[in-house]
Amino acid sequence: MGIPEKIKAIQDEIHKTQINKATEHHIGLLKAKIAKLKREQEKTQSKKSGISTEGFDVRKTGDATVVFIGLPSVGKSTLLNKITGSRSAVAAYQFTTLTVVPGILDYRGARIQVLDLPGIIEGASKGKGLGKRILSVARSADLVILILDVFQPYHEAVLRTELNNIGIRLDQKPPNITIEKASTGGIAIAQQTKLVSLSEKLLKEILHLYGMTSARVVIREDITSEQLVDYITGDKSYAQSITILNKIDLVDPKFVKEVQAKVKSEVIPVSADSGINIDLVKEKIYEKLDFIRLYMRPKGGETDYKEPLIIRRNSTIEDVCNKLHRSMRKEFRYGLVWGKSVKFGGQRVGLQHVLEDEDVLTIIKSR
Repeated sequence: MGIPEKIKAIQDEIHKTQINKATEHHIGLLKAKIAKLKREQEKTQSKKSGISTEGFDVRKTGDATVVFIGLPSVGKSTLLNKITGSRSAVAAYQFTTLTVVPGILDYRGARIQVLDLPGIIEGASKGKGLGKRILSVARSADLVILILDVFQPYHEAVLRTELNNIGIRLDQKPPNITIEKASTGGIAIAQQTKLVSLSEKLLKEILHLYGMTSARVVIREDITSEQLVDYITGDKSYAQSITILNKIDLVDPKFVKEVQAKVKSEVIPVSADSGINIDLVKEKIYEKLDFIRLYMRPKGGETDYKEPLIIRRNSTIEDVCNKLHRSMRKEFRYGLVWGKSVKFGGQRVGLQHVLEDEDVLTIIKSR
């Protein structure tokens, strides 16, 4: 029996099983087995296909990266042109964009890279069309913008499913747990919070399924079996999302309200063609990326309050070094910080120090 047949057999078993408290453990373990098989299937297909990713390898630049995801002809290219001034090809037929088209949004001191991706279709995560090559670009994005046609709002579910299938978790955070493998001693679980969604027995069985017989597990929040598998496999990415309802200039306000009520997410109604709510989109992008300002002070010099360095919240000094120059990390000796993140002004800190909004930083290099 091949991997696809094994997956189908387990899925059939899940469908036949009545979901209740007594079967939670069994279903959770079955889902973990499916996730493991799908991962094995993905590795096998990647080796066999040998598909080129030319045209889809985009170097990250700017303070953050945003990607547009949508089905063909929803207006992604027009929206990119409106908010960045790029010149992405626009036409009234499907699959106009065949490669990734980058643009830069300069907004409130931040330089935000925006990527217009080719339209995807249902089944993209399984390789239909250019699906996997397109979706793989979104894995490194800080923000995913789902673009819907006002006449086809139900496609949001398709987009979220395809992204989830390829390992992109929208509007979620990585599970707050730690698993340290050990050579002996079995599975030791330290719970800092009560587990409700996952029993200790199921947790141990899933670890055994992935070949872990001895490990120290620290649980800091209630997690599901799916989140545990995500952590174990370590191949998931997490990003915030915004849902945009485009082409509202083609319908009346009442129709827009009715459509908004049908979409599960909070949506921004726009018209890329007519320029309606474009400024609102820019502001929402900035808000979602959660930027903070950092003021640099050269050693023995004055703080530059005119041009702050824009960084993401929870950035460390190491992140700042990597942003400033590729050699900065190697030359770093220590940092001096003034602001909310330290107990006193001029406090000496290391690379892992987390900065806060409007901190002042001096980087001292090795002699």
